[in-house]
Amino acid sequence: MNNKISTPLRTKLIMERYGFHLKKKYGQNFLVDQGILEEIVSGAELSKDDVVIEIGPGIGSLTQYLADNAREVIAIEIDKKLIPILEETLIDYDNVTIIEQDVLKIDLNQLIEEKWQGKKVKIIANLPYYITTPIIMKIFETHIPLDSITVMVQKEVADRMQANPSTKDFGSLTLAVKYYSEPKVVVQVPPSCFIPRPKVGSSVIRLKATDKYIDMGLDDVFLFKVIRGAFQQRRKTLVNTLSHQEELELSKDKIREALTELGISVTIRGEALNLDEFVELAKKLQS
Repeated sequence: MNNKISTPLRTKLIMERYGFHLKKKYGQNFLVDQGILEEIVSGAELSKDDVVIEIGPGIGSLTQYLADNAREVIAIEIDKKLIPILEETLIDYDNVTIIEQDVLKIDLNQLIEEKWQGKKVKIIANLPYYITTPIIMKIFETHIPLDSITVMVQKEVADRMQANPSTKDFGSLTLAVKYYSEPKVVVQVPPSCFIPRPKVGSSVIRLKATDKYIDMGLDDVFLFKVIRGAFQQRRKTLVNTLSHQEELELSKDKIREALTELGISVTIRGEALNLDEFVELAKKLQS
């Protein structure tokens, strides 16, 4: 096994040698706790048969662990100043490919098809908190061949991903994540595990891909219009808030009729419905 760079001292020395300064616009925080890195690998259930896409490798701390445990790794990094650092820290790994690119702009389906002929991938990432949701939703909505996403996120985002109905954390993100995957928190990560220390705690959460709802043939674009509309005004009834969404063009009578047919109270709020109920409601409203 190669020498690992994931200690505070080695991380600082590498940054100093390259004159690298953390960029606030990229939300850069480097993980320097080897125990947490091992927990990420364990939580992702990596095997030597797995192919991995890592988003935001930074200086390569996590990438080293991924390369040791997977068949092949593609590391996608947006910051061009990190590329020469990655080329040094990963020089001993012949199963890692570094790509300088914005993951929101790259065609992941094309990449996976060209590199691995459509084999299911595991995506692993320590994402900037401000862009966590757009990246995760892009991965889901582009329907890449996906086994799972194991991602470091702000603790409150992880709480929202696995929240239950009628709680403050429950919302459209919860429902989107549960539509495409089964979420499970792998490990809690305190601020002391990073350079620099963030102001909030983090969680590593694994989103195991599922086809349960996708295979039902529902128009997920319409479903998520309904879900987003339901949470536009959380304190209003579902009938009132959905009927005011212009893009849905739904009358109060149609919404009441659909709820009644499903045995759901016409005075219910969106935050009280679970995903199965939203799916059934969307089917009724679309028919």
